Amino acid sequence: MRICFLSCALLIAGPLWAGAQQPRPSPTPPPDQPVSATADEIKQFEESLKPYIEKARQTYPDAKKRFLAGLPQGQWFSLTTKIHDEQGRFEQVFVTVREIKDGVVKGVIANEPNVVAKYKLGDAYSFPEKDLLDWTISHPDGTEEGNFVGKYIESLQKPQPTQ
Repeated sequence: MRICFLSCALLIAGPLWAGAQQPRPSPTPPPDQPVSATADEIKQFEESLKPYIEKARQTYPDAKKRFLAGLPQGQWFSLTTKIHDEQGRFEQVFVTVREIKDGVVKGVIANEPNVVAKYKLGDAYSFPEKDLLDWTISHPDGTEEGNFVGKYIESLQKPQPTQ
């Protein structure tokens, strides 16, 4: 699978993974670079994400427990999910969690959506926990826990050594 394809697959009207993988406290995250990919390329890319989404879902209960107990000052908890619009378009976003209760996550969108225009950075958003794709606990020093999907995608975008 070519790195070029992966970059393309990240930024189309399917799940927009690039540029939204790091929850950012800054109101101006780096801009995305939209490109296109075929439906088959998108499907193949989404298949490659499944083990990382599964790992996130398996480890989520412990991360949730830590959040509910109260994270140390300066840390924040974000969940990754998809937002949708009436035209059937969807996009992956980070939601900085404010509350989890009765299976529902409430928070604010932590990155600027690029495809689903009815949402914007900072909008309140809630969704069922079952729709989470990934979780991240961000630390003040820039390190993070979780973000399994994001780390996988970042590894695909790094230049490969030439032989």
